[in-house]
Amino acid sequence: MSSPTLKVGIVGLGRLGQRHAINLAQRVPNAEVVAACSPVPAELDWAASQLGITTGYADYDALLAHPGLDAVFLVTPTSLHADQIIAALRAGKHVFCEKPLSLDLADCLKVEAEAARHPQLTVMIGFVRRFDASYHDAQQKIAQGLIGKPYLVRSQTCDQNDPSGAFMRFAPTSGGIFLDCSVHDIDLARWLLGNPVPKRVYASGTNAIHTGLQAFGDVDNGLATVEFSDGSMASFMASRTMAHGHETLTEVFGTGGRLAVGSNPRLNRVEISDAHGVRNECTPDFYARFADAFLIEAQEFTDAALGRRTLSLTLHDATEATRIGLAMTQAMREARPVEF
Repeated sequence: MSSPTLKVGIVGLGRLGQRHAINLAQRVPNAEVVAACSPVPAELDWAASQLGITTGYADYDALLAHPGLDAVFLVTPTSLHADQIIAALRAGKHVFCEKPLSLDLADCLKVEAEAARHPQLTVMIGFVRRFDASYHDAQQKIAQGLIGKPYLVRSQTCDQNDPSGAFMRFAPTSGGIFLDCSVHDIDLARWLLGNPVPKRVYASGTNAIHTGLQAFGDVDNGLATVEFSDGSMASFMASRTMAHGHETLTEVFGTGGRLAVGSNPRLNRVEISDAHGVRNECTPDFYARFADAFLIEAQEFTDAALGRRTLSLTLHDATEATRIGLAMTQAMREARPVEF
């Protein structure tokens, strides 16, 4: 008897949506992409020509009514996430949704409440770094007591500068640099510190290059510190202006040692020795760094939806990442500490 297959509808086929679609269609053996949804005709054409997904919908409700559909993979604007997740659950579909869950805490809680009414359905938010082999190994070492009691996480997401300023078009709806870039670091910090309760946040930022972000209350470089109720802390840096490439770095300090993940962002294992010295090329973007993790993430969702395992993260984790990210944004904009 052949193993069951999860019939998936991919929703949103921009740059990241296409990556997810390729993984689901070609690299996750127990998933089958049976339909695509996008209001952009060129994206549906891409799905048909590149992946053979010939059933396309411009309307999300029409996709949800597709015969035999088991699950949706949402790679859509953040402002749509909460309503699309709720609609899918009410239609009886499993849901994967890219991060963040929402930019509004009330919407996060609405999604949690709706998911609780459908315990037979799997809902997963895409905090992909939890599925990276190095981060997973670090978390396991911390849980085993290798560095004693962890008390400080220092984590950063630094993107290569884009001279075109393409992300400026995204700025009005991104929620700001902390919810866009640091939300992964926030989730990692909670995970690596054992899910402590946030107590207080401090944050500041500057526009080193992209001064137009100021009109949206946003910055191209931000710093934030979170104090937790158990005395542990997390420090975050987010940047959109790196010259050398994409750099994700996380350090965890414990009473018996320290772990660092990503301290040298290498594109590969080639080392160049020339007139400039000894060096390596850097990862160009987040996908180059976490390509394997995106695949493992998709497989975990598929396995969970098919009843083969339980998810390793919860909707509440996603809500807490939004809660902390919102507080960091408020602290930066109001130039004052924010209490929880």
